[in-house]
Amino acid sequence: MFYRPAEGHGLPHDPFKAIVAPRPIGWISTRDAEGRPNLAPYSFFNAVASAPPVVMFSSESRKDSLRNIEATGEFVCNFASFDLREAMNASSAPLAPGASEFERAGLEMAECEVVGAPRVARAAAALECRLLKVVPLTDLDGSPTSATVAFGQVVGVHIDDRFVRDGRFDLAAAHPIARCGYMDYASVDSLFAMVRPKA
Repeated sequence: MFYRPAEGHGLPHDPFKAIVAPRPIGWISTRDAEGRPNLAPYSFFNAVASAPPVVMFSSESRKDSLRNIEATGEFVCNFASFDLREAMNASSAPLAPGASEFERAGLEMAECEVVGAPRVARAAAALECRLLKVVPLTDLDGSPTSATVAFGQVVGVHIDDRFVRDGRFDLAAAHPIARCGYMDYASVDSLFAMVRPKA
């Protein structure tokens, strides 16, 4: 089958997000200008540079996370793992501004070292970030879309010592989850290595 997105796919459900998968989950924590915490998962998330380390996430509407980041210039990316999957999902509920997703999901907050936003205390890892840029996306015609991308430079990294083994972050032991489109998720519990070929 072939379809042009502007003309529709004719399927009961849009396949786009299932094709671009698995996607890591950016479990973004912030504080608003009044100091109230917020926590929400985003599946349009990834690392985009390593020196310095930079991450991005895209919000398809003007949600609290984006507003808070624009107000404070800070956020945290918390590691979404299989053991925290229910809490991650609970934090996606559309609560009123100022309501605590941490409280709703039964999650303990921990203070960060560099930024003022809190982190998920039980997360296997967390990336403290300072805002680099917010980019509202436009389409090919230059018309605005509903999506806005936030880029953040990582200024602090937390890793639970249980997952540092032989000088590496033990990803399989940390058991990350990823979004796979529709209501589907994947979990990582095994890895394999391949060495890049030389010219």
